[in-house]
Amino acid sequence: MKNIKHIVISGNIGVGKTTLSEIISKKFNWELQLEEVKDNPYLDDFYKSMTDWSFHLQIFFLNSRFNQIQKISESNNIVIQDRSIYEDFEVFTKTLHDSGVLMDREFNNYKRLYNTILKYIEEPDLLIYLRNLNIDKIISNIEKRSRKFEKAIDKDYLIKLNLYYENWISKHPKDKLLTIDLSENDFIEDPKFLKKIYSMIEKKINELT
Repeated sequence: MKNIKHIVISGNIGVGKTTLSEIISKKFNWELQLEEVKDNPYLDDFYKSMTDWSFHLQIFFLNSRFNQIQKISESNNIVIQDRSIYEDFEVFTKTLHDSGVLMDREFNNYKRLYNTILKYIEEPDLLIYLRNLNIDKIISNIEKRSRKFEKAIDKDYLIKLNLYYENWISKHPKDKLLTIDLSENDFIEDPKFLKKIYSMIEKKINELT
């Protein structure tokens, strides 16, 4: 897989990123960089009060993602990363700001730091976008994993995130993008669809190499 080193898997909360990342990493023997959720000191507080904790949470993820990218650049392996630094800003931070949750002062502060970081990183070689326009299915996935702090997630918030994801993805370079639609498909319940995902990834990588 010449010229392929950094692969990102992106998508809304509860879409199946972490699960598919783990499956793909084992299938292709790729190194895995998961999103910091388990030891995240802000997630629980954030879902209790987004207004009070949105800036803290987004800064935490920005720093975490930047550290992961540095490790990826130093690795000799192909790495698949659970969520990108770009969607941290283009989807989550913008949604929070445009919804009136994140104030202008904090948003502008975040944006300045984000733009500074962009000068020191390279874009991923491939972005795999997991699309799921079925919000009820996303909510069902969230409920199944039984994370206590996620019980407070609002349906309207997930809908807004989906809209911002679609807008962000529409501007992403198509040659470095693979979209997998999970609105009516389930890679866990349907082994045939999972095999199809493998084939889609292999085909896309062959196009890039």
